[in-house]
Amino acid sequence: MTKLSAQMSNSGGRWHLYVPLMNAATVWPEYDWARRSTVPTLAEREQALSALGYESAPDGEWTWVEDSDTPGDPTSPVRLIAAATIRPSTTGGAA
Repeated sequence: MTKLSAQMSNSGGRWHLYVPLMNAATVWPEYDWARRSTVPTLAEREQALSALGYESAPDGEWTWVEDSDTPGDPTSPVRLIAAATIRPSTTGGAA
């Protein structure tokens, strides 16, 4: 079964989940949460993935990295980026 990566980030306030589809001539599947302050829970991430037609892979643990708007500037705002291994839903869906 195909394994892909889902990524989630917060840039400008809202959390945004997307599935980068490399070598595809389609728009990447994406999901936005309306709230701004809290990180989406694991259950909310699974619901978003399901709405897009995906699910976490058995080894699909979320990992986090930091980035910044201005590399090398310690005063630049920090951006959190998460990623997890996913696969097309085994129960059907939008993918």
